[in-house]
Amino acid sequence: MNIDVSEGMHYEGFCIRPPSEAFSILLQVTVGCSHNKCTFCGTYKQKRFRIKEWDVVYSDILFASKYMKNQNRLFLMDGDALIIPQRKLVPLIDTINKHLPWLERIGTYANAKSLRKKSLDDLIELKQKKLGIVYLGVESGDDEVLREINKGATASEYVELAKKVKQAGIKLSVTVLLGLAGRMRSLEHARATGELLTKMDPDYVGALTLMLIPGTPLYEKYENGEFELPDKYGMLLELREMIRFTDLSNGLFTSNHASNYLPLKIKYPEGKEGALKLIDKALRGEIGLKPEWMRAL
Repeated sequence: MNIDVSEGMHYEGFCIRPPSEAFSILLQVTVGCSHNKCTFCGTYKQKRFRIKEWDVVYSDILFASKYMKNQNRLFLMDGDALIIPQRKLVPLIDTINKHLPWLERIGTYANAKSLRKKSLDDLIELKQKKLGIVYLGVESGDDEVLREINKGATASEYVELAKKVKQAGIKLSVTVLLGLAGRMRSLEHARATGELLTKMDPDYVGALTLMLIPGTPLYEKYENGEFELPDKYGMLLELREMIRFTDLSNGLFTSNHASNYLPLKIKYPEGKEGALKLIDKALRGEIGLKPEWMRAL
């Protein structure tokens, strides 16, 4: 195999990673998302899902081994690297660990589809090879909303998948979306999501605010008057209701993404009441909200 490691990493298309992986080595091992049917998401619409060619991935691993020795975490991209069959994923991670032995943690996005395919023993094996965190976009705990956005899973399924991840000893970070149910079903979505988060009991929760993306089915519904987004105070009420119904044993709940009107960082269980009081102050106008021009993905 003739590989020139001086040419840099090979990234295809628009790539995203969790905020907490900002300083990680970003290794793209798949292109796109294996589900790619969510009505609100436009991230991977221009990509047809595939597992990347081994020669390209291996070249990137060698590049990282030479030029990224100060980074002790690695994140596997794109939208769902965990979908790679175990017989291929294990040798891939073994190669990563061989050439980057200083790594302390490997992370990846996952979805319901990929987690269903991984047995508990599979996840335990990956944990032993430094897979330390899985990021799971749940979006809502309301089954009606999950069906509407074509998420491909029910709330009860997410509970079982979360148990499997946690039983393997892997940290679980869950993302939920404020505004996803629209104005009319806002509080039902918030309550059901809080109840689901309580049952899943993840290590981390990130609440983002829905931003409508042109070209997506949900944006078309919005354009046709079939979907109405809550205003900023409606989003705050939804966030408050979600936090009120969420009880984590020892988790961190954040709403500090660029899309959010009110940045919050809540350590559960002790920080819950303080967060509710802060939101109440914002609703009364005693605390300023982020202006629209500062909100972005």
